[in-house]
Amino acid sequence: MCVNHGMGLSWEKVDDIFLTKNPPAIKSIYEKPLLLHQGHMQWLYDHEGRRYLDLLGGILTVSVGHYHRKIVAAVEEQLKTLWHTTTLYRHSKQFEFIEKLTSKLPEKLQVVYLTNSGTEANDLAIVLAKCYTGHNDIISLQNSYHGNSSSMMALTAMQSFRQPIPVPPGFHHAMVPDPFRNEWGGCRDCISQVPDSCSCTGDCLSTDKYIDQLKEVLEFSIPNRRVAAFFAESIQGAGGIVQFPKGYIKRAQQLIKEHGGIFVADEVQTGFARTGDTFWGFESHGIIPDIVTLAKGIANGLPFAAVVTTKEIAEAHTKANYFNTFSGNALAAAAGVAVLEVIDDENIQDHCKKIGEYFIRQLIQLQQQFPIIGDVRGKGLMLAMELVRPGTKENLSDDCMIRMHQRLKDLGVLTGLGGRNLNVLKITPPMCITKEDVDFAVSVFNDVFKQFS
Repeated sequence: MCVNHGMGLSWEKVDDIFLTKNPPAIKSIYEKPLLLHQGHMQWLYDHEGRRYLDLLGGILTVSVGHYHRKIVAAVEEQLKTLWHTTTLYRHSKQFEFIEKLTSKLPEKLQVVYLTNSGTEANDLAIVLAKCYTGHNDIISLQNSYHGNSSSMMALTAMQSFRQPIPVPPGFHHAMVPDPFRNEWGGCRDCISQVPDSCSCTGDCLSTDKYIDQLKEVLEFSIPNRRVAAFFAESIQGAGGIVQFPKGYIKRAQQLIKEHGGIFVADEVQTGFARTGDTFWGFESHGIIPDIVTLAKGIANGLPFAAVVTTKEIAEAHTKANYFNTFSGNALAAAAGVAVLEVIDDENIQDHCKKIGEYFIRQLIQLQQQFPIIGDVRGKGLMLAMELVRPGTKENLSDDCMIRMHQRLKDLGVLTGLGGRNLNVLKITPPMCITKEDVDFAVSVFNDVFKQFS
């Protein structure tokens, strides 16, 4: 691809503005910050024209590829006629998106609120749950990430995303059923299992213990044991691509219903065919949620999100007025329609399954060579390697992780860092990545692990 350098600020000017006017809470992840200029499908280009394989996808937001021609054409066409309205009016692209979206969801999930971000979607889901159930307490899992607002800091259970300030009351966190980190272990829906894990047929036996811990939260922390909702990511994203033991989510949903609550599936990162086996992550758990929250890959990078629920739950939200200034923005809706069409036309779900299986098998081979890789996990194109001190489960040091991450970038591969201690390499590329790209990435991983082992 020929890179168009175009007009723009110099690297030096950008760096100066970053250092003097950028909020200090927003930090560079590399020693020398990366100034990106252009993207094409699974590749990104910096201000000097150097190419990088994007294995982060804008944190799972660029779903079908940078500068995908069909998405560009859809947005350009919409831009010629209308790019903003409000919930006071209607425009056809918004409802075309809603119709296409709900065709991918279970029959009972047919009411759609359009919002702008995953944080906003999850915040609205809390309001809906409380209005519908009449209860106020919310449970989520340790190691979860659901957004950055004050309410979402309460729902989120990772120290790195919580400011040391008071948060709204009524939020509780159950033990995360992490087969690699927790003493009860467990087997998961994954080609790769934790070393010496069980291999249960059907639900994992360890699920009983994790469910017992959730029961204790209900018993000791929830007034009258009546809960509004239980939130869970189908696979924890920022937490390090953590998968739960088989059967946990289904059992948790049943338990929450017994205590008057509803189940909210946070599909912000796992939705839109990324996990390969299913279109939505919750389908792999054999459940139908009461509310689903969506964002990130929904519009391939444009600010867009959604909350999908039942008619009964939405009806409970009519006690006061509701509107959203940018809800269903025409440009974002046009992109959302195009994304759904591309996923179907290019058979993206099957592609994620096949390339994801190939990728994870290559990562397992790396694990067999390098004791620094403590765990390999994930589904489809949502994968991870958790890095440890060889022979232990102790996290690889911060300094080592930073230098390793930097070296991967220098060799042309961009990954994410995740997990409670940022010792997890997250692999969540645009879903157009090829087998040849996987081979290139694995060769770079191999070279870097040799240097740091």
